Amino acid sequence: MPTTEELFQQLKHPNPHLRDRAMWELAENPDETTIPRLMSILDEEDTTYRRAAVKALGAIGPDAVTPLVEALLNSDNVTVRGSAAKALAQVAINHPDVPFAAEGVQGLKTALNDPNPVVHIAAVMALGEIGSPVVDVLIEALQTTDNPALGISIVNALGSIGDRRGVEVLQSLIENESTDSYVRESATSALSRLEMTMKFQRGEK
Repeated sequence: MPTTEELFQQLKHPNPHLRDRAMWELAENPDETTIPRLMSILDEEDTTYRRAAVKALGAIGPDAVTPLVEALLNSDNVTVRGSAAKALAQVAINHPDVPFAAEGVQGLKTALNDPNPVVHIAAVMALGEIGSPVVDVLIEALQTTDNPALGISIVNALGSIGDRRGVEVLQSLIENESTDSYVRESATSALSRLEMTMKFQRGEK
């Protein structure tokens, strides 16, 4: 069994299989230093190492949510904030049967107003991974933002979640004369994706 130190070294390894194995070993046998140490890698220049830490925090799951939200909302380093949002997305991907912590949802909702697109787009993607439980959060953000880039990200997330509430919102955006043309275009394609997803879910051909 490799030591914790060896596992952290393996997170930098060029071989993705070794990185993944190290990530799961760390996640399955964490000690009190594992999460803080992974958190400290979120501003690494080495992208491979940073992404491996993001994935490992996601594999650890619910226990990592509190420190991730703290970093997402309070770090003055944009790389750390973006990585924290991506790690929260990984928590949702790796633990789909665990209801996503309310503080995590709240943190991501707050991060939608982050001035940096790297952060607010990563926050939308994380909310998209959480899916139906947070559709209302995405809809509210879509209706209140005046940032077209954020609007497009949210529209795409709604298109991929496959929740009926998304349909009406996208339709009203498309019909509204004052909608930004790029947002309207994205809403049109997201709506057709959403309708296909919902047909598929109902088993229609």
